[in-house]
Amino acid sequence: MKFKFYLYLCFTIFISESCYLVSSSNDQMVQYLSDTYDRNFVKENSFCPEAEFVFFDSLSTKHPDPGMRLQASFFKANGFLKMGQEKEAVNALEKILYAVTEDHRHYSEILKSYAVAYLRMGERQNCISNHSAESCILPIKNAGVHQNKTGSQKAIEVYQKLLQQNPKDYESMWLLNIAYMTLGEYPAKVPQQWLIPNLDKDNSGYSVKPFTDIAPNLGLNKRNMAGGTLIDDFNNDGYLDIVTSDWGLNGAMHYFRNDTKGGFMDCSVISDLGRFKGGLNMIQADYNNDGFLDIFVLRGAWMGNYGRQANSLLRNNGDNTFTDVTVESGLFSEHPTQAGVWRDFNNDGWLDLFIGNETGGMNEYNPCELFISNKNGTFTEVAAIAKCQIIDFVKGVSAADYDHDGLQDIVISGIGGRRTLLKNTGTKNNIPQFEDVTEKSGLNDIQINTFPIWFWDYDNDGWQDIFVCGYQFDTSIPYTAATEALGIPNQASTMNLYHNNHDGTFKNVTKEANLNKSVFTMGSNFGDIDNDGYLDMYLGTGNPDYKSLVPNRLFRNMGNGKFADVTVSGRVGNLQKGHGVAINDLDNDGDSDIFIEVGGAYVGDSYNNSLYLNPGQNNNRWINIQLEGTTTNRSAIGSHVKVTFREKGVKRVVYRDVNSGGSFGASALRREIGIGQSDSIDELEITWAQTGKKQVFKNLKPNQFIKIKEGDNTITKVYLKTTLFPSQSTEIPICNTKMSL
Repeated sequence: MKFKFYLYLCFTIFISESCYLVSSSNDQMVQYLSDTYDRNFVKENSFCPEAEFVFFDSLSTKHPDPGMRLQASFFKANGFLKMGQEKEAVNALEKILYAVTEDHRHYSEILKSYAVAYLRMGERQNCISNHSAESCILPIKNAGVHQNKTGSQKAIEVYQKLLQQNPKDYESMWLLNIAYMTLGEYPAKVPQQWLIPNLDKDNSGYSVKPFTDIAPNLGLNKRNMAGGTLIDDFNNDGYLDIVTSDWGLNGAMHYFRNDTKGGFMDCSVISDLGRFKGGLNMIQADYNNDGFLDIFVLRGAWMGNYGRQANSLLRNNGDNTFTDVTVESGLFSEHPTQAGVWRDFNNDGWLDLFIGNETGGMNEYNPCELFISNKNGTFTEVAAIAKCQIIDFVKGVSAADYDHDGLQDIVISGIGGRRTLLKNTGTKNNIPQFEDVTEKSGLNDIQINTFPIWFWDYDNDGWQDIFVCGYQFDTSIPYTAATEALGIPNQASTMNLYHNNHDGTFKNVTKEANLNKSVFTMGSNFGDIDNDGYLDMYLGTGNPDYKSLVPNRLFRNMGNGKFADVTVSGRVGNLQKGHGVAINDLDNDGDSDIFIEVGGAYVGDSYNNSLYLNPGQNNNRWINIQLEGTTTNRSAIGSHVKVTFREKGVKRVVYRDVNSGGSFGASALRREIGIGQSDSIDELEITWAQTGKKQVFKNLKPNQFIKIKEGDNTITKVYLKTTLFPSQSTEIPICNTKMSL
């Protein structure tokens, strides 16, 4: 396929010479992605319901076997649902139910699809067509309650019938309670024998002030399928911008530039980013050290052989435009992935790129890749030589110096049932060498499928710990959610927290941290929502199943080794599929907000993105630090920040690494650090990634934005306006000119 991509290049050059035009590398990648979409438009591709539908539509009328026609009609009905045509799905399923008796071996399955079709129809008529800031937020109340009640009422009738047939159908029980909630009738009108109590409470003994989804007010509530999120400053004006992607090869990226006046502008067209399709995840870095953050788009995850799609390296041109340099940089490859991490693995001052690929079925072989920078904007793939060519169905990767030896290590999460920890042992001929230390580190204590993973210092002891979320359910996600809420044992996996023992090993402290809960996390990230100096986390949940209506979750770090679920009080428990997450202070008021890209694997499961505005949880102080490397990579990724202060007479230290956070969704590289009630910062220490040299600054005032350049002993104060976002829904304006910088 790489040869085919070059054919695009050669053909385009030939045509351009004839027509005296110059075709860009952007045109070539756009054409490649378009052709990939056409090539994947086949019924065998489970994520192409349009092609499936054509096949089953024909089979449902032309197959000579009545049983096969009935089966094809069922798949056709579910095809309607995947394509977002719920009324047609309801009608098709009604015809099937009329044609079968209750003793049909698939009757319950058909009935469940019928209920889901009605439930989704209610969502389409209310949460999507009449979307509000409270739509689909658990518990559903106020403006989130459905005005058109038909869909949920019909779904309730069907779920009651299913539960009469099987009182232990906990999947239907969960969805029945949700349906009642959409009508504003939970818990009062839920039949007592099927009531799941306290879904409208946190039950953690702690609450936070509610966030408000202001994406509609800013025109940011674009509807898309699953995709990634980037928040950072892409035009160097100090204000944070937002980039989103859509995993479908007919779904585009969006670039929302901060207008510095309390709003955003849609620069998707003028930047050329809007032409690029696909991408379940993205990560940012200044790969060529030119002072502008670039974007790497990861494609093909979950799709098996149909996921053989090229990733994209999009170079920031510094004028509000981006250029695809995938081929010329040496990063062109075709493996299904959504997991990657930028780090300087050989400590030469230039960022390298590790990509975790998905190896699944018998005909799939997609080893992980390590691209080492050649220090001229190009890369060389060396994973085999570096001993990090892991074979697994990789879903998440993260990097940090977990053992304080000055070298960046790698941790990998996968559906294969194990985690992998790769210790960086140094370089050989400028190529880093890795050792698999999973066994000796203690990360192999449980054999479960896992998804997001990250290094973080959750307890501020100066050592990087590991969080990884299990991705195994019992029967189904709603079944697991119901049984857990009812206190009924199930076989699902939980979140897992590993504490760094400071000796190269980790201890599983999940139960002690109160995180032994089943949360089916996809997109997720961490940040300090209340400026107490401890990292909290927001977890997007779900899977492609339309029945997987479970809330995204917010957990507050209590600072004592435990976490509290504050989803309900925080009003951030969206029931729709949660993907790329970034946690950053978007209005420059000192507290971190949450942006999440929402939507599922099918067009019919598209949903509106959310920006949860933090109301300010308290009057805790903060410091916002932007680092710029000179000998270290320009982005300063991998550098360490240590903040020392006194709070109520007690000395405290907060540690942060420079990175984009979780393994699915990317927060800004600037460090937003809470210092509690302290009136001053006694000491700020920066340890630069490439050299290990330290710079120390003393007696800093809190509540300010600052910039520090490697080797410069002066602090630059950055003056950013606190922006007031609009209180009513607005259309986002379109950029119509490039930006000179």
